[in-house]
Amino acid sequence: MERQEYIEYLLDHFQNPRNRRRMEGADVQLGGGNPGCGDLITMYLKIDDDRVSEVSFEGEGCTISQAGGSIVTELIEGLTLDTDLRWHLVGSLAASGVIDADRIEEELRRDPTDLGTRAAAAARAMLPDPAHKLAATAQ
Repeated sequence: MERQEYIEYLLDHFQNPRNRRRMEGADVQLGGGNPGCGDLITMYLKIDDDRVSEVSFEGEGCTISQAGGSIVTELIEGLTLDTDLRWHLVGSLAASGVIDADRIEEELRRDPTDLGTRAAAAARAMLPDPAHKLAATAQ
């Protein structure tokens, strides 16, 4: 892509953002950015059968950061999660209290490998409930 085409592409996504909205009931909500310069973005994902079924974003900041949020939504919708990434998401969701021990066990049934067993124990240890932390470290 030539420089001018790239600039037009970014401006189009900034002026006409795709999937810019807060998503209720998202399976994943991840915020980030550079607060020092005012760039903040929150990404929302719905995951169905290891596939990103829906994605959106909201945020504020410069043209590039906001266009980037829009571009990412178009790039990742429909992608399949690999096992390592899925377990990373399970751990993050457990730590934030979004999912519970039952959901971790459901994921373990889907991946009963040694990796799944270790990742499930780590995810249970991240749960906010102290009883789950104690049970996870006893295994």
